[in-house]
Formats: sequence, structure tokens, C-alpha cells
Amino acid sequence: MTTNPGNTAASTTKPTGSITEGLRFGRFPITAVQPVIEDGAFPAKAVPGEGIVVGATSFREGHDQLGVSAVLHDAAGAERQRVRLAPPRGERGMGTDRWEGILTPSEPGNWTFSIEAWHDRYGTWHHNAEVKIAAGVDVELMLAEGAALLGEAANDESRDGNDRHVLGRAAQALADTGRSTEERLGAGFAADVTDVVARQPIRELVTVSRRYPLLVERERAGRGAWYEFFPRSEGAVKDHTTGAWTSGNFRTAAKRLDAVAAMGFDVLYMPPIHPIGVQHRKGPNNTLIAGPNDPGSPWAIGAAEGGHDAIHPDLGTFEDFDAFVARATELGLDVALDLALQAAPDHPWVASNPEWFTTRVDGSIAYAENPPKKYQDIYPLNFDNDPEGLSREILRIVLLWVSHGVKIFRVDNPHTKPVWFWEWLIAEVDKNVDGVVFLAEAFTRPAMMHALGRAGFQQSYTYFTWRNTKAEIEKYFAEVSHESAAFFRPNFFVNTPDILTEYLQFGGPAAFKIRAVLAATASPLWGVYAGYELYEHVARPGAEEYIDNEKFEYKARDWEGAAASGRTLAPFITRLNHLRHNHPALQDLQNLTVHHTTDDATVAYSKHKTLPDGTKDTIIVVANVDPHGARECTVVLDLAALELDQQDLTPGGGFYVDDLLTGESWEWGEYNYVRRDPHLEPAHILSVRRMHQ
Repeated sequence: MTTNPGNTAASTTKPTGSITEGLRFGRFPITAVQPVIEDGAFPAKAVPGEGIVVGATSFREGHDQLGVSAVLHDAAGAERQRVRLAPPRGERGMGTDRWEGILTPSEPGNWTFSIEAWHDRYGTWHHNAEVKIAAGVDVELMLAEGAALLGEAANDESRDGNDRHVLGRAAQALADTGRSTEERLGAGFAADVTDVVARQPIRELVTVSRRYPLLVERERAGRGAWYEFFPRSEGAVKDHTTGAWTSGNFRTAAKRLDAVAAMGFDVLYMPPIHPIGVQHRKGPNNTLIAGPNDPGSPWAIGAAEGGHDAIHPDLGTFEDFDAFVARATELGLDVALDLALQAAPDHPWVASNPEWFTTRVDGSIAYAENPPKKYQDIYPLNFDNDPEGLSREILRIVLLWVSHGVKIFRVDNPHTKPVWFWEWLIAEVDKNVDGVVFLAEAFTRPAMMHALGRAGFQQSYTYFTWRNTKAEIEKYFAEVSHESAAFFRPNFFVNTPDILTEYLQFGGPAAFKIRAVLAATASPLWGVYAGYELYEHVARPGAEEYIDNEKFEYKARDWEGAAASGRTLAPFITRLNHLRHNHPALQDLQNLTVHHTTDDATVAYSKHKTLPDGTKDTIIVVANVDPHGARECTVVLDLAALELDQQDLTPGGGFYVDDLLTGESWEWGEYNYVRRDPHLEPAHILSVRRMHQ
């Protein structure tokens, strides 16, 4: 609930008097404020319109009532929102002195928030009057105190005139000895009085925390559906007589953009588009010998034609690239480029700046290794020999591509570079251009992944790909939506050119639908690598990578034939993205609640959002994560998480839900029987019907 500050004349951060100088506690302790990263050294993150869970632990001596509020300030320092906090649901709110609420920033900028704790004068009187008058103790005194309190508030000129009238009328009734005790007390407890006080509490002894940083970034930093394709494959043609390929290019790839946009994606991501090294070029399926027609891995960047600031000649020119970006923009797509900070042996840097690499004892330059994998076609960079020179060169490259309309970078293996470098680079880019987004492709230990988020990466790949059982999914969803959400935004890619899990290899089409539902509904960021919609599932033996991997060769896909024969998931993906765009609850991260089910392969969770106009959007997802067989169970809902209003309830005390995938509707309650067959429809995506909206 949004409230006004109310009486603040007695506001102090500490009791007055010299004896309090230098004390860390104010009149009322305020501790464990969230979201706060490293005591405010790094800002918590948000996007416009996102509901941010704000909390603190606060308490007081004695038995009087305490009120706690969160206050949101915009980049100019102006107060924009004030919310009364309340104890969290369930065990977290029982006897813990924990208080939580939702703040919602409205536009990008460097915002701040603070916590206020205060003596709740009306709440204290209300509690004491209720208890004492029922027991016949100090009846007249309690009524007189209520009359004085509400009378004082009625004279507060900062209040709305109608509110002052409500309070004044209640004060008069409380003081009217000609009425019964019940009538007088009822006037002080009336709904219109409690409503006025809820909106503008009667406060005293206000303790204010310091302000904590909240970085609000553009929407695409925290919301979006990503689609990845290799531009060289889109429009590539094979001569079946010679076996030689003619590469696709930006102009042929642009023809695929309409289909990507039609599926509802927001971001089109391309692997590196630069010249590819010839020395030690990899052949098909990562073999060490490449034939004369093998294109090599796009991540082996650099050749005689140039390095990171050049375009592969087969793809076209900068003019062609600009036309590609312009067409994507027309279709509402952001273009994301791969930023892979490494070099092929024939990259121009190797000759011009050998100090940017690691030289071994025998004089050779060390190539990349991730034992047992070896990448002889790639030289990793060394940031310790010439950190300033190398860093400024990379900044130049990033700003070059920004000047050509690229505002999103997917960063390859950022965990193999120093974290300080990323903190510096992202800050420098932000000084030059607003709204550039960096996605970390960091499949590594949590500490490094989280550090990259603190350093400035707006989003990150995650372990979601390998979280497939019910227990794994429930635990991971709770972690990313509540424990790390302030600094780590998860982008749930369902597959990548490097990752084809056993779940997808052997789960059949049902597995592809299940993973798409989970990714698209649990996180406001999700991604798909081309071919997912065609159920591509054959792996290189003994690996979690695709056979005939597109990293090392061209891949021509028959999109039209698949659509004509119904062998495509594209309509289902389109539906998921449509639901994401039309349901605000699916666009937030911190609003996810996991619900109990009685089956070990059925996952249930909900997402709820109350909009500024009071409209409520609530989605319940129930998914059978066993792709091989039907499952049935009871879904036990935490009804408080749905924020049902009385008018939403049926005469029997239930509520209606509409399945957004099938169009079916049911009356649900706390306990609900569910059966999901993965070969028919593996999941429910239910919208709670609001009867008054």
C-alpha cells in the first residue's frame, strides 16, 4: 500500500541529545536492509515497472506498535513512492521482526531507497483500546485518548480535507459521552478511519535509514525473449555435386528476421561476425583438420581481413550490416552481437601486440584449454602485461559496434577475464552511451557468476539448462527469484550451440515443450538457439553438443517444410511469447512462489503482480517434467500468494482459472487435482480470473 508520510514534526534519526552522538542505532533499530549489495558498494538492479521486494528487520522495546515504511527516490532525489511494509507470509514473518513490501521504479536512472521505522500512534491506541475496553479497564481514558489522537490528526493541515473531516467526526464521536461505549469505540475503529490512517499514518519518533542505491536500467536489461542464429547459415546453399557451400550473408539472413519477430522474440543474437582464422582452423565436429571449404568456428576471431573491428567478407559490408540492423529495428528486434575476447593465431593483434597474450617458455603463444578440451584455433588474452592498452582497445571496439546500432552484447566466457576489467568496461561504455546491455555467458562457479553481476553485467546464462528434476527446478527457481535477484538476472536459455542436454536428447518433443514453458514463464528473460523449434536433438556421441555442430559448418534448415508438415514448435513458442507480452506477472522475477504438489515430477508455481491502477495479474503454472509419461497429483496452493479479493471468490469459496494454452476453465481452490500428459499438453498455464476487473 502506498502511504503519505503523515506527521513528521517529531522525526529524528536518533534521540536528541549529545549522549547519542556516534551511536549506530537510531530510536528504533533498522537492520538487514534488502536489497543491499556489499553494504551499498554496488547498486541493486531493477527495470521500469518491475516490482522490487524491499525489506528490513526492525523492532522496538516494550509493547507499543511499530510502523515501518520504504521510501523510493528518483535520480533527482525526489520522493516517488512510499510503501507501508508488513511481515512476510508464513514462517519468515512469525516472530522475526522482518518487514517487507514492493517498490516499483518508473524509469531508468540512479534511484535510491530508504527505510523508516516509527512509533505507530494509532496502531498502539487501537490495540490498547481493543484489549482494555473489552476487559473493562480504563474505558473512559482509552476513549479520551482516542479522541485526542484523532482530533490532533484532524487538525494536521498536510492532510486532505475529506480525510480531516473523517478524522474529526470520529474524534467527536469518541468524546461524546451521550453515546454507548460500543458506538464511541466503533467510530474510532470505523473503516473510513482506518483507511485514512493506512494512507497517511499518524507517526512519531521517525527513524530513517541511509539511502541505498537502486540502478534502474532500460527494459531490455531485465526483460526479453532471445533468439540465436548464425547469419552464415541463413540462406546458405550447398552444391550437392561438389559439396561446396555458398555462405549466407546479412542480406539473406535479414529474410529470416520476419519469422523471428513473428514468433514474438525481442532480441536477435548472432555469434561473432568477424573474419575467421585460417591457422589451426577446426573442421566439422571440432576435428583438428579443416578442409578447404570448411568455414571454421566464428569464435576463432581474426585473419588477414581484420579482427574484432571487421566483418567477415562472406557476410557482407558494414553497409549490409547497417541494413540488417535497420530491418531488425523495424520489426521491433534488438540486435545482440557476440563479444568474444580472444584471437585466432592469425589475428592482427598477435603481430601488433604480442604482449596481449601469454608466451610460454618455448616462445609459443598459449592457446585456450578447458581440459580435456583444447582450442588450438584460439589464443586467450592476458590482461596483466598491458592492462590499460588492451582495455582501451576493447572499449574502442565495443563503441564501434554501438555506433552501428548494437546496444546488446552477449559476452563469451567473461569468467576467463579479470572481474575488474568488466567493472571498468561496462562503466566506461555507460559513460559514453545509455542503455547498453551485457549478457554474461559464464557457466562457472556461483561466486564468479555473482561477481560478474555485481560488476555490471545486466544478465547471465544460468544452470537452468541442467536443472531438470522437480527438486532441482524448485530449488533453483527459489534461488534465482529471491536469493540473488538483486544483482543476478537469469536468462533461461533452453539450448545453445554448446549445450544439448540428455533431457532434450532423449525426451522427445514433449521435453522441448516442457523446457520452453518453464523458461518462458519462470524468468522474464529466456532464450532459444535456432533449431530448437525443429526438435533438433541428435548429439555427438559421448557429448552434450549437437552432431554436425553449426559452430564448425553451415546448416541449412527447411523452415517451410517443417511448418507445412507440422514438425515445428514455432506456434507453441509464439503462444508463450504472446502470453509473456500480455501478462505483466510474467515480466517480473521476484514475484515467483513455488507451491506444493504430491507428485515427484509435477512442478507448480505462481507469479502475481498488482499494477499501479490496482489491476491484478496472477499466473499459475503446473508442469509435468517427466517427458515420458502422464502424471497426476494434488496441487496445494498457498492462497495468500494469489492475493484473492472477496469478489473473486465463487459462492463455494473457490475461484476460476482459465488455461491460456487450451482455453479450458475450472473452479480451483486450495487443493486441486491435476493430470498432465506430456504427449498431449505437459503443462497448465492458468490465469486467475478477477471478477471485478
